Amino acid sequence: CVASNSAGVRYSSPANLYVRVRRVAPRFSIPPTSHEIMPGGNVNITCVAVGSPMPYVKWMQGAEDLTPEDDMPVGRNVLELTDVKDSANYTCVAMSSLGVIEAVAQITVKSFPKAPGTPVVTETTATSITITWDSGNPDPVSYYVIEYKSKSQDGPYQIKEDITTTRYSIGGLSPNSEYEIWVSAVNTIGQGPHSDSVVTRTGEQAPASAPRNVQGRMLSASTMIIQWEEPVEPNGQIRGYRVYYTMEPDQPVSNWQKHNVDDSLLTTVGSLLEHETYTVRVLAFTSVGDGPLSDPIQVKTQQGVPGQPMNFRAEAKSESTILLTWSPPRQDIILKYELLYKEISNKPGTPEFLKTFDPVTFFLVKDLNPNMEYVFQLAARSALGLGAPTSEVRERTLQSKPSAPPQDVKCVSTRSTAILVSWQPPPVESQNGDLEGYSVRYRGLDPEVSELKEVKDIPSSRGSRTHHLQMIDAKLSS
Repeated sequence: CVASNSAGVRYSSPANLYVRVRRVAPRFSIPPTSHEIMPGGNVNITCVAVGSPMPYVKWMQGAEDLTPEDDMPVGRNVLELTDVKDSANYTCVAMSSLGVIEAVAQITVKSFPKAPGTPVVTETTATSITITWDSGNPDPVSYYVIEYKSKSQDGPYQIKEDITTTRYSIGGLSPNSEYEIWVSAVNTIGQGPHSDSVVTRTGEQAPASAPRNVQGRMLSASTMIIQWEEPVEPNGQIRGYRVYYTMEPDQPVSNWQKHNVDDSLLTTVGSLLEHETYTVRVLAFTSVGDGPLSDPIQVKTQQGVPGQPMNFRAEAKSESTILLTWSPPRQDIILKYELLYKEISNKPGTPEFLKTFDPVTFFLVKDLNPNMEYVFQLAARSALGLGAPTSEVRERTLQSKPSAPPQDVKCVSTRSTAILVSWQPPPVESQNGDLEGYSVRYRGLDPEVSELKEVKDIPSSRGSRTHHLQMIDAKLSS
């Protein structure tokens, strides 16, 4: 230190000043954070480190440097990732003369779930299959999807969704049917691949339908042969059939005579009484139980007469015609068919009609009444006689317009511009169908007021009907 004035200069004693340099090893003030992104997404990872001296900061992926050596920033480094397809770990490295530190950020790319393990069948019934499976995914899934399909039927796969457990029972299946089943997992990205399939078969059940096209004919005066076709819905392996027959069809089937048949589609029944009519029904059975009985057929114990016509059907074609169709009896020579029919009516003495015609497989019955139900029976005739008739078949002709007007029409003037019209429906036999409504037409008798007017769509109901004609010109009521 120097002091000076007019008298001179004076120097102090010397003093020493020591400066201590602060040295701090690097540390992360903002460490990198992990991210979960969608496939093809973008993300920025920020890494900030401090120290004294300030460290350099770089990014690495494994052993690969992502930051150029000659462009390494101090203190802060932002890694910009674009169109990321795969998950990876990225390492932020901060370094100075006092040391090197690292921090890892994990970038997870969301992906579709993996395929679950192959389903395992744990239980089957006639209409259900229960399966379990391994998730096959280390990460949680949102739910599972089951797809299944019957191997015996063409058509789309059936799908069960929103299944949150690894066990499920698929119901509503067909008995004794083979199914192929797959499982897939769904997460927030979407549905993953299917598992390997499992193929299994549902259990048996009693047949759901009766044997088809049951037909009977006589082999001799006391022996008949019955033949049929398999049920449409056997629901399992048919183990055999039961043939029931009787001369008293009004009795319960349990009282009929029974003939068991091992897995065959025909049988003979002997020791029958001659010149009688037997009613026959057939059922199929599986290991689980009996199916339903077929429709009854009749067989006459008269050798050489034809069997019943098969598949006898009736279909209304118009208000006055009904078409009848059938299949001829097997192995019989038919000379004529005889058709017996009548109208179903409460009137006493309703006539029956008999039509005889050459061998055909259809017949159009004409000149019938509209909207009336008829009952039909058909029998085949050979040179040796008339066979048993079919069971009764019923059909109603189509509706037609009424053939008679409403009855007891009355008009009452309620005021100067209104008339109350009332009536009764046409006779029942003339309605020819269900009445849907009425219309009322009117006009004045005065020549100056000759315009015809009409009120339509008046609802129909039982009993008498009424309608108020409003705002009628006063001249009409004069």
